[in-house]
Amino acid sequence: MQLLSDATLGKAYTIEEICVKDETTKKSLNQLGMITGGQVAVTQFAGENGIILLHNSRIALDKSILKQIHITEKEQINLNWMPLSQLKIGEYAKVVGIHGEGTVKRRLMDMGLTKNVEIFARKVAPFGDPIEINLRGYELTLRKSEAELVLVAKEEKN
Repeated sequence: MQLLSDATLGKAYTIEEICVKDETTKKSLNQLGMITGGQVAVTQFAGENGIILLHNSRIALDKSILKQIHITEKEQINLNWMPLSQLKIGEYAKVVGIHGEGTVKRRLMDMGLTKNVEIFARKVAPFGDPIEINLRGYELTLRKSEAELVLVAKEEKN
């Protein structure tokens, strides 16, 4: 068992125990869906905060709270989740979720970026913006800011 604050970025974990002493905080976490046995993944650490993925929503939590949540690595599959913007040229991935709001999310989905779609990273501009990918038999170019909203699971292809 390890602490959520020590989690590896992009890996899926199972929540074993929530040891938050403050009842108000514990209740708030419960209302967000953070319960024992739930699935969680850390997508980013930013200063004293951690951005976690919980039920296809991104939540920012202070490291003091992350240190009070005990997790174990998810045993079924060692998922390697990351934003599409971090995919390297020549890598394959499957879409796990889209974090955009409203029209941005709808536009990305209209372009074919939906759950479980296979993606191949073709080209990346010198400064990482834009990114060209192959999906559903066609090429699509995305801004880095748009690609950061798409969560993918990297796949190994032979």
